[in-house]
Amino acid sequence: MKQISIPIYAKLALVLFCIICLGYLAILGQTLLAPLLTSFLLALLLLPLTNFLEQKFRFKRSIASIFSVVLMIVVISGILYFLVNQLTDLWQDWPLLKKQAETSFHDVQLWISRTFHVNTTKQIKYLQDSTTTALATSATVLGATLATLSSTLLFLSFLLLFTFFILNYRRILYKFLTSVFAKEHAEKVGDIVQKIQYIIKKYITGIFLQMFIVTSILMFVLWALGIKYAVLLGLIAGIFNIIPYIGIFSALLISVLITFATAGAAKMLLVIGAFAAVHAVDGNILLPLVVGSKVKINALFAFVGIVVGEMIWGISGMFLCIPYLAMLKIIFDRIDQLKPWGILLGGEEKSNKKRKVYRITKNIKLEEQE
Repeated sequence: MKQISIPIYAKLALVLFCIICLGYLAILGQTLLAPLLTSFLLALLLLPLTNFLEQKFRFKRSIASIFSVVLMIVVISGILYFLVNQLTDLWQDWPLLKKQAETSFHDVQLWISRTFHVNTTKQIKYLQDSTTTALATSATVLGATLATLSSTLLFLSFLLLFTFFILNYRRILYKFLTSVFAKEHAEKVGDIVQKIQYIIKKYITGIFLQMFIVTSILMFVLWALGIKYAVLLGLIAGIFNIIPYIGIFSALLISVLITFATAGAAKMLLVIGAFAAVHAVDGNILLPLVVGSKVKINALFAFVGIVVGEMIWGISGMFLCIPYLAMLKIIFDRIDQLKPWGILLGGEEKSNKKRKVYRITKNIKLEEQE
């Protein structure tokens, strides 16, 4: 049979067309695909518990899956209950926050007047016009809020159902994967599935461990600095830190606004310093130690993936991009034709440097890198 050679520009055009079609289908199927892909990650995390219940206590697979999902609900509900209690304390201090905000607003007004020579009358008129516009669109904002709430509840419902179904029918799914490909590729497919399961499970475990450590450190540091709502701010930072790069800066902005309204500019600077120090520790010690060794995706494509994920699926897309990029890299590394893409997604290989060894005593020695 005569082979047809396709020009490189035609191949690139075809690949680009396929990517655009997949992106469009992902946007259309967000309601179904976002909870399904999130459930797959949660199922991988709960899989050891489900296997333990089946093997140790002889639970049926469906009962073990239900128990695992219920335990996950209890843990998440406990975290949300603790967060709501902290927000309730913040709401009780709303009059204080409002008074501090008014004082800060007047200070900003005076600064604008002295710096830009814009009198307060023009500033108030501009704010009144902006308020009128905001009130005119309040119905739209309320409708969007209700739609967001309903979509969140729908997402959570699908998330629980899909997690249960994936756990309960995991062997059927695995058999399907191995049956789709030819028999000579069965071993490679099994190796890819096992590697993905191991890497993603370790990654998700590392993310939650990192979240717990960052939350604990920030709570302690902010409490030691005398910052009000130290527990709440630490919890917000830990939860937002799940989203790489962007999450910590969003948490910093919220913390700065709350601290400025309750304690003034001096405490706000302390909060900025605390966040900068904890972020430095997290990025240089915790992240490489706990997470970095599990998922080796270079920062460029990690950031691009986060932006694209937000454009397609919002917050859920930002969270899902890194683990699914890691899955793609595992697949690329094990298929000869796709290995260049795996190199592109991965980090730079570090050469093994020779180390000088300085022996102090028989049992104590120091090593350094050249």
